Amino acid sequence: MSLALSPALRDALGHWLERLAALDGAAANTLKAYRTDVTGFLAFQAEHGGDSIGPARLARITQSDMRAWMAHERGRGTASRSLARSLSAVKSFTRWLAERDGFDPTAILAARAPKFQRKLPRPLTESAARDVIDQVGSYAREDWVAARDIAVVTLLYGCGLRISEALSLTGTDHPLPETLRIRGKGDKERVVPVLPAARKAVQRYVDLCPMAIAEEPHKALFRGARGGPLNPRLIAGAMEKTRAGLGLPASATPHAMRHSFATHLLAAGGDLRAIQQLLGHASLSTTQAYTAVDSARLMEIYEEAHPRA
Repeated sequence: MSLALSPALRDALGHWLERLAALDGAAANTLKAYRTDVTGFLAFQAEHGGDSIGPARLARITQSDMRAWMAHERGRGTASRSLARSLSAVKSFTRWLAERDGFDPTAILAARAPKFQRKLPRPLTESAARDVIDQVGSYAREDWVAARDIAVVTLLYGCGLRISEALSLTGTDHPLPETLRIRGKGDKERVVPVLPAARKAVQRYVDLCPMAIAEEPHKALFRGARGGPLNPRLIAGAMEKTRAGLGLPASATPHAMRHSFATHLLAAGGDLRAIQQLLGHASLSTTQAYTAVDSARLMEIYEEAHPRA
């Protein structure tokens, strides 16, 4: 697709992505998605216009061109959520380029994203979350592996960590302090409290682990059977067996434990801003999804308990 772009436009795209990484701390996966979204859009416009596309051609894109691109994406089966994300990336790049080169980007920026139903987080109930922690180690063949899986899942639920964040801990983080400094998405750092139950679970894992965690502090805290960093698929597999054993839905994944942390904290009266900081959300609107979950749960209880005529 890059052959359809002029060298000047390829350079501009590269500079924009570098800026997002340097100034906004955008994660590598985010940058990869933005590159794919923007190059796909530009390649379509090149084919649609019958020539290669550069900054000058981008400045001449019309609302009709935008509608044609969105119809093309719809025809390929692109979901509304994905198309909205692509349009957001295109607008961001165009806005930056327009400010740099001094052209009017109105036709692109005025394009309206398709409406879509935002997916709500699907947490477990408090009792189900406790059952998962109690049972997740029961499918392991070795005691240290069972202790490891319990420790990881306890960190997801007890601290609200992403699986990647839990598995990025190293031996230098042991023994776990009362608070952890976590570097999350976009290389943003946050401080999270560590519950005694999480510290105890990690300590038990370290005591049973056949690898010398304390003697190799710069290596991963959580290890696989051969001593390398633990593959997140192994935790996903342990969760899959656990949810099958407990009769839980397919949504009971490792990430659901993080959702459960936030939802249960909110239900207990937690402040939304504080929960945002604990989760490492860049925007409060992301955290606000948990208020919708809480409200939905209240309505379920109401529907079940309210007497019907």
